Amino acid sequence: MKKKLFFGALVIVAIIVISVFTAKSSNPSDTDLYILKPVQRGPLVINVLEAGSIKPQEQIILKSAVEGRRSIIYLIPEGTYVKKGDLLVELDVSELETKRGDQVIVVQNAEAEKLIKADDLVVAQNQAKADIELAELKVRFAKEDLQKYKEGEYPKNLSEAEGNIKLAEEELERARDKMEWSKKLYDEKYLSETEMRSDELSWKRAELSLKTAKGNLDLLQNYTYKRQVAQLESDLSQAEMSLERTKRKAGASVNSAEASLRARELEHSRQLERLKYYEKQVTNAKIYAPMDGLVIYATSANNRWGNREPLSEGMEIWERNELIYLSTASSFQAEVDVHESNLKKIKQGLKARITITALSGRDFSGVVSQVSPLPDAQKMWQNPDLKVYKTVIKLDDDSGELLKSGMNCMAEIIVEEFKDTLYVPLQCVVKESGKAKVYVLDKNGKAVAKDVEIGLDNNRNIQILSGLEEGELVIENPPLQKSTVDGAEKKNAEKNNQPPEATNKMQETQSKDKKQEDLPPASPAPDAIPQVAGK
Repeated sequence: MKKKLFFGALVIVAIIVISVFTAKSSNPSDTDLYILKPVQRGPLVINVLEAGSIKPQEQIILKSAVEGRRSIIYLIPEGTYVKKGDLLVELDVSELETKRGDQVIVVQNAEAEKLIKADDLVVAQNQAKADIELAELKVRFAKEDLQKYKEGEYPKNLSEAEGNIKLAEEELERARDKMEWSKKLYDEKYLSETEMRSDELSWKRAELSLKTAKGNLDLLQNYTYKRQVAQLESDLSQAEMSLERTKRKAGASVNSAEASLRARELEHSRQLERLKYYEKQVTNAKIYAPMDGLVIYATSANNRWGNREPLSEGMEIWERNELIYLSTASSFQAEVDVHESNLKKIKQGLKARITITALSGRDFSGVVSQVSPLPDAQKMWQNPDLKVYKTVIKLDDDSGELLKSGMNCMAEIIVEEFKDTLYVPLQCVVKESGKAKVYVLDKNGKAVAKDVEIGLDNNRNIQILSGLEEGELVIENPPLQKSTVDGAEKKNAEKNNQPPEATNKMQETQSKDKKQEDLPPASPAPDAIPQVAGK
C-alpha cells in the first residue's frame, strides 16, 4: 500500500514538473524570439550585381530588305572574317524575278502609250491653231464686208440713184418740150398726128423713168441699206462667236490631249518605279559586307534562352529580320539588365568589374557608358511585372584578345566604396512613418525601436550614418507593428479558420525555429525595406 502511494506521489510530481516546463516553453521570453546582430565597422562596397553577355562595341546589323517571307539559299559560315564586298547572305527571290520580267513589258507598253499621246497632243495643237486662224480670217472678212458696204457700195449706189433721178428729170424736161413743139407743128399741119403721138409717148416714158428713179432711191435709203447693214453686222457677230467657240473647242481639245499625256506619263512613271522596286528587291536578295568584320549570326547573339531556331540555309525569314551582326572592331562591351529597383544607383561613368563564366580566374574592368531611358520592351512583353533597363559597360581596350561575342558574364557595378563606415544587415532596418528604425533590446529584454540615419546598401548590408555605435546589438528579425501584426493574424486566422492566438503562437514557434537554425537571411531587393504603418 505504501509503495502504491509512493508511486502515485511520484506521478503527481512528474505531472506538475512537466506542466510547469510546458507552460514555460510555451511562453518564451522576447530574447528567445529574436536574432541579434552586432553593428560592424569596416570597409563597405556598395555594388550592383547583374548578369549579361559580351558584345562587340562596334557592329553593323544587317537585316533582310526583301518583302514577304523568303528562304535563305546561301549563308556564310558564322565566325568568318570577311572583307568588304564579300557575299554574306542570298535569299530566294525567283518569284520577284518573274514579276520583274513582267513589269518590263508593262513599262514598255506604258512608254508606247505615252509616245502616242504625245503625238496626239501635237496634232491637237496644230488643228487648234488652224481652226483658230480660219475663224479669225472669217471675222476679218466680215468686218471688211461691213466697212466696204457702208463706205463703198452704199455711197456708190446712192450716187447712181441720185444721178438717175437727175437724168430722168432732164429727160422728162426735154420730152415735154419736144411734145409741146410737136403739138404746135401738128396744129399748123407741119407734123403728122403719128409723129406728135410718138413725142407724147416719149414724154410719158420720161415721166415714168423719173418716178422709177425716185423709187429706187427711196428703196435704197429706207430698205436696202438697212437690210444689208443688218445682214453684214450679223455676219460679223456670227464670225466673232464662231471664233470664240473655235478657241474654246481648240483649248478643250488641247487640254484633253495634255491631260491624256500627263496620265500616260504618270502611269509610265508609276510602272517604272514599280520596275525599279522589283529590281531593288532582287538586288537586296544578296547581302554583301559593307566593310571588313567578323560574322556573327543574329540568332546566336540574341538567343540567350535558346527559344529561337539557329540561322541556317533553307530557313525562312521575314522582311526586316536581323540576320548578321558584323563586328567591325576588336573591343567589346558588356550588356546587362538592371532591375528598376537598382536604377537610381546606376549612372554613366561608374566603374565595373566583369567576370566571364568561361574564363574563370580572370576579371575585366570597364565603365558604365550607357543606361537605357526605357525598360526592355521584350522582357516586359514576356513578364509585364518585370522592368529591366539595358545598361552598357564599355570594357578596357586590352580585353579583346580573350573575349568572344555572346559570352555570359556577371557585372559588378561599383556604386560607392567606403573604407571605414558602420553597417548592419539590411534586414535589420525597417521604415515606420517614413523614418528608418532598428530594434534593440532594452534592459527588460523587450524590443524597442530606435531611429537611425541610413545611407546606401548593397542588397546585403546597409550603411548607418548615425543612431548606432559599433558593437551595439540590433535585431535582425525586427517585430512588426502591433496593428500590422493583428491585421495579419486576423487575415491568416480567417483564411485558416483558426483564432488569432493560435496564429500568433505558430509565428512565435517559427521565429524560435529560425533562431535555432541560425541560417543567413535572404538578401531582399535594395529598396525592399519592410514598410510598417505609423502608430
